Amino acid sequence: MRTKTRLTTPLIRRDGVLEPASWDEALATAAAGLRAMRDTSGGDAIGMFSCSKATNETNFLAQKFARVVLCSNNIDSCNRT
Repeated sequence: MRTKTRLTTPLIRRDGVLEPASWDEALATAAAGLRAMRDTSGGDAIGMFSCSKATNETNFLAQKFARVVLCSNNIDSCNRT
């Protein structure tokens, strides 16, 4: 079901205003933000959640991404149920 209030394109904040952007630009902006946080504050400043209902392979990739790319051991998949 599609409604008039549903977002159909990514938005990037420019000069305090949200503006439409391409997916490539939105992903590049998100990556730059994560990189800047990691570089200025270290990997401990970043945390990541993965889904306990995801496959083991997906959770493995998520923890590998967090540890190798983000340099963070702060990852939780809530597998305690």
